[in-house]
Amino acid sequence: MRNFASAPHRVRIIGGRWKRTPLNVVDVAGLRPTPDRVRVTLFNWIEHFIPNLAAVRAVDFFAGTGALGFEVASRGAQRVTLVENNWRLVEQLTLVKHRLGAENVDVVAGDALAVAARWPDAAFEIVFLDPPFDSSLLFPALAAAARLVTAGGLIYAEGTAGLDSSMLARHRLEPARAGRAGRVHFHLLRHQSA
Repeated sequence: MRNFASAPHRVRIIGGRWKRTPLNVVDVAGLRPTPDRVRVTLFNWIEHFIPNLAAVRAVDFFAGTGALGFEVASRGAQRVTLVENNWRLVEQLTLVKHRLGAENVDVVAGDALAVAARWPDAAFEIVFLDPPFDSSLLFPALAAAARLVTAGGLIYAEGTAGLDSSMLARHRLEPARAGRAGRVHFHLLRHQSA
């Protein structure tokens, strides 16, 4: 796994109408964009479960570069919300949104868990969670995401360890797919119907 000093200065959107569009990686401590190869795998998984993204509402918590959120927007999601609390990253996300003419994307400045608490249950079909590396935010964010995702909806979670199966069961989440790239574990979870 690469360290932060060798993190890329750019990532790119890999599919959809904005394919190959570069996204600058702002020099912010803890920012570690999801690598292109992981996003290729992730979106193959997502499109297996949701072949047509046109009716999808998605949220990208801890948006960072916006690579996950802009990717799903590029592939035709109806509405995408990017949530980020770092003002430099919020500024960058807003610039990218305007440069792309991404009318289906909203940028929200604020703490991910506080913002999540304001939204109603089952507000999104897809929730992306990629909190700052080595933070303790993944598990509280998963609990919030389980409330926000629709029945049958998908949650992508990325962190430094595997996920606890009893915690997933408590929130009616079942593993759909999982992978690992270096020290990063990534999971696609599906919310079970009642």
